[in-house]
Amino acid sequence: MADVARLAGVSHQTVSRVLNGHPYVQEQTRSRVQAAIDELGYRPNRAARALVTGRSQLIGVVAQNTTLCGPVSLLAAFEQVAVEAGFVVTAHRVDVLDRESITTALERHRDQRVAGIVVIAPTASAHDAVDAVSPGVPLVMVDGDAERSTPLVTVDQVAGAFAATAHLLQAGHRTVWHVSGPPDWFDSAGRIEGWRSALEAVGAEVPPIMSADWSAASGYRAGQVLARMPEVTAIFAANDHLALGILRAMSERGRRVPHDVSVVGFDDVPEAAYFIPPLTTVRPDFAEVARDALDLLITQIDGNPVDEIRRASSPTLVPRDSVRPPSS
Repeated sequence: MADVARLAGVSHQTVSRVLNGHPYVQEQTRSRVQAAIDELGYRPNRAARALVTGRSQLIGVVAQNTTLCGPVSLLAAFEQVAVEAGFVVTAHRVDVLDRESITTALERHRDQRVAGIVVIAPTASAHDAVDAVSPGVPLVMVDGDAERSTPLVTVDQVAGAFAATAHLLQAGHRTVWHVSGPPDWFDSAGRIEGWRSALEAVGAEVPPIMSADWSAASGYRAGQVLARMPEVTAIFAANDHLALGILRAMSERGRRVPHDVSVVGFDDVPEAAYFIPPLTTVRPDFAEVARDALDLLITQIDGNPVDEIRRASSPTLVPRDSVRPPSS
């Protein structure tokens, strides 16, 4: 750092301010310091910085070992915002979100003396292990149980499902059928609540739920049943992969989407715009969830009280070609 200061013609303290993103540094000075950093190839010593500041730059994340869009997108978004804020992220992925697996992952992070921990825990089975974590460890849950006292950040699943269902009702459909995700996922429960609330708000019939997992194969099986029911004209699928399976089943039975049946998904996976037809879906703001999670975590790391322990990001409905008014 002293070499950088000499080359840039500034003080050691000014270099420190630039490295820490201090707002009260003139832009010309900041540019000169950055040029010196680039020329010398300087990299901060994170271990030394931790000794000086008393704060580790390492954040631990516990996440499920999965290819599902939601958890994967959340982890990627959090890694990006954490790195931009000067932290290093170490992720421990577990095959099963149960007490034993989560406990092992949390203990490994504590052995690494991380500054704080983020747990992406969309199922009820993960929470018993989190309850056993020492209160002194900064911790944030993502997609967890809203009834717990642990700071929580999530997508507003209820609002997203309400918007998806209302969109189908506004297109003229008398009711909307729902293919849900696994019953032990908080995301599934929130989307069921939003779907049911939208139907009840207009006095529409609430059909029986068809439970599935998150896969296209499961959506295909549910779609085979729904395709045989002529009264089904609108379907809200709990995620886009389920919707993809439903589209395939409808096509095989000769029921055209959207002419005979309208379909809406959830997640806005990158392929959703290229389904046949392009899929109307709900887009969560994973970047906002990640920023909120990091903000709550840093607040705890800095020893400050967390005034708002529940933060919910509002998703956005993305209309495409899979919805139209029911045919006469």
